[in-house]
Amino acid sequence: MSRVHDALRRAERERLAQNSEAAPRVLAATNGGVKMVSPASRPGILDHVKVVPFQPAPESHLLDVDDSLETPAEEFRTLRTRLNHLQTLQPLHTIVVTSPSPGEGKTFTAVNLALAQAQLSENSVLLGDFDLRRPVVHNLFQIDRAPGLSDYLAGQCSLTEALRRLDGINLYVLPAGSPVKNPLELLNLRQAKVLFEELPHNFNWAIFDTPPMLFSADANLLATLADGTILVVKIGSTTFDNVTRAMQSLCENNVLGIVANGARASELYSKYTYYYSKSEA
Repeated sequence: MSRVHDALRRAERERLAQNSEAAPRVLAATNGGVKMVSPASRPGILDHVKVVPFQPAPESHLLDVDDSLETPAEEFRTLRTRLNHLQTLQPLHTIVVTSPSPGEGKTFTAVNLALAQAQLSENSVLLGDFDLRRPVVHNLFQIDRAPGLSDYLAGQCSLTEALRRLDGINLYVLPAGSPVKNPLELLNLRQAKVLFEELPHNFNWAIFDTPPMLFSADANLLATLADGTILVVKIGSTTFDNVTRAMQSLCENNVLGIVANGARASELYSKYTYYYSKSEA
């Protein structure tokens, strides 16, 4: 029996020794020489992200969320407020923004929501272009498409190299990256799941533009990885049948709500003009 105990103790000592050797260490230079630094004190992935000018393209339709009199911007501030409230009630950091069909405003919604969050949040906000089939976010901000998401998932670059930080605003952009033949296979890699798990440690909000629900399975897959999903529909364009099919496709899992895009300007402006005119009077 004593031999068994000796063997178990020896095996435990060997296991602890292996774990100690395998534990990552970082060497840091000091005035007195070199010291060991714990993994927790390593520089973050955001410390060396490339900073690019904030120069939106003329056709980007980005809103000035600082303009309190701009009616569309007020709508995104309202959406931001509701999401921030939900975040106090449940774990909510990663959001997929999609639509049933193309041309319904999912990219417009994702980009402006990310800008609204970045204007308010003291922590970092990420806008990720997960539409690897028809990416446009890099064009809207006039930045390089690669390296980006696809390059990171394929192991061609680090996440730090794939990110860009917009100068003057607390917003990081993850462009789509190099073109790929099979986006769904790339998004099915374990690295994609790990990415979703790691992002909340670095960003207060991570907002992703994804392909339309009814034209690819990409958004369905990403919705299972994210904390929540926002479905964008266009008034006068999106059919009730498409909305139903999209919701059924998502199985109503983690659906935070529906954003109605394309409201007539007269309807919005009449609502806010009445309020501001009364307050000024």
